Amino acid sequence: MEKKFFQKPTTYVGEVSINVTNLKNSLDFYQRIFGFQIVEQTDRRIALSADGIHPILVLEQPENIQPKRGRTTGLYHFAILLPRRADLANFLQHLVETEGQTLRLGASDHYVSEALYFDDPDGNGIEVAADKPSSSWSWDNGTVDMATVALDANGLMAERDKAWDGLPKDTVMGHIHLHVADLEETENFYVNGLGFDIVTRYPGALFASTGGYHHHLGLNVWNGVGAPAPAKDTVGLNYYTLVLADEETRQEKIASLQRVGAEVNSESNYYVVKDPAGNTIQLRVSE
Repeated sequence: MEKKFFQKPTTYVGEVSINVTNLKNSLDFYQRIFGFQIVEQTDRRIALSADGIHPILVLEQPENIQPKRGRTTGLYHFAILLPRRADLANFLQHLVETEGQTLRLGASDHYVSEALYFDDPDGNGIEVAADKPSSSWSWDNGTVDMATVALDANGLMAERDKAWDGLPKDTVMGHIHLHVADLEETENFYVNGLGFDIVTRYPGALFASTGGYHHHLGLNVWNGVGAPAPAKDTVGLNYYTLVLADEETRQEKIASLQRVGAEVNSESNYYVVKDPAGNTIQLRVSE
């Protein structure tokens, strides 16, 4: 992982907040699987961190929580990005040893990264990834070459260098991948409103980034063009944050969002906007 893609002036995903049906059970899952540290906790909300300071994942249990619904917009998966390939290898060994009989595990090589896939107990999609060196990524006129091919599991496992003892402190939220309702509206919002670059196009999907990263955002219509937003307090995405370089940049983005017709609202120390598919974004400033 190269830190330049997750620090100013790059715009990147800071934290992801998901709704779950049972906070205690979800906390047990995320601590057992990952070794997350708790940085804030109330009866209905727990903020989890890799370094003990900065939350990257927030679990929330709203009152009258409803199970995950199919064929809606919202979360496809969030991607926890580990610093090294060896960390991914250590994590995979940990999964095989502790969860091998219970998790349905997927694995892929995307040319720019290697990734493992599974769901949490509520069906929230999780990717755990390690980037390949950016010098190895193949670019052509602003488009990065990404694909989904078989992971070289033997090659990966040869990189193991220690037993898994929890998330490395430099772990970040690498990207979020969302179900949306309309790609044209979505592209207008994220490109003209938030200043992202479209770096790859797949059938029914866009991948966007800033600062030359392979993607901070995945956006797809695989749940159907015109898919409805999920009902409030349903399992899935609550919100995610975008971290902007400074207050001047945030005000510029707010103005751009308003020009494309988005409604931006002010909260205590951040601003909130919904993308055209109803996905909630908090706009925050880099520390």
